[in-house]
Amino acid sequence: MAGSSLLAEEVVSMTVTGRDTETARVLEGLADDRSPVRLRAALAAGTTPGPHFVGTLVERCAVEPEFFVRDMLTWALTRHPVSLTLPRLLGEIRSARAQARSQALHTLSKIGDPRAWPAITPALLCDADDEVARSAWRTAVVLVPESEEPALAAVLVTQLGRGGRETQLSLSRALVALGEVTVPALLAAETDPEPSVRAHVLATRRLLRDPDASFGFLIEEAKRIVALGGSGPAGG
Repeated sequence: MAGSSLLAEEVVSMTVTGRDTETARVLEGLADDRSPVRLRAALAAGTTPGPHFVGTLVERCAVEPEFFVRDMLTWALTRHPVSLTLPRLLGEIRSARAQARSQALHTLSKIGDPRAWPAITPALLCDADDEVARSAWRTAVVLVPESEEPALAAVLVTQLGRGGRETQLSLSRALVALGEVTVPALLAAETDPEPSVRAHVLATRRLLRDPDASFGFLIEEAKRIVALGGSGPAGG
């Protein structure tokens, strides 16, 4: 009987040691200089999730240079309990590092827990960094309660005309995702003194009616219409 007990203890000890070794290997892999190694480590952290991975995954998101690795880091975090990930991510969206804010917001959009909504502030929606703002827009439309949709639309329209084509498309898609609740705010913005804002309004309203339309075509058409002083078919 005593021999059986000792054998069981040895098996448990070996299992724990093996688990600790694997954990250490994954954590080391996340910091490796080689992106394929970091990718495999992130995959392993999501495949066999554990509380010991959460902090390192979140920290790595803030500095990881490769998009495909960041995407795997986010996936790995979604595999962990929200009770562990949510507090860390909410802390990250207040980081001074733009990538930390952007990636934390992206991960929150994938987790989709409505408790994160109060943290999506106007300051984030209007963040000076385009990538952070774009992530905030996408996250906001996922998390916003129905009763808060008009207020969100009102903030989003203040960003019309901002940035380049991709940034403007991201904003238009966010407004389109909110649906008809955005129309009053868009109509109010049609009289903005800035031509780029008015063109963005026209393109967004057309996209609202036809979500499959080419935004590139819509925005160029809207710019021509605004330059000619009209509100033609893009405004509808």
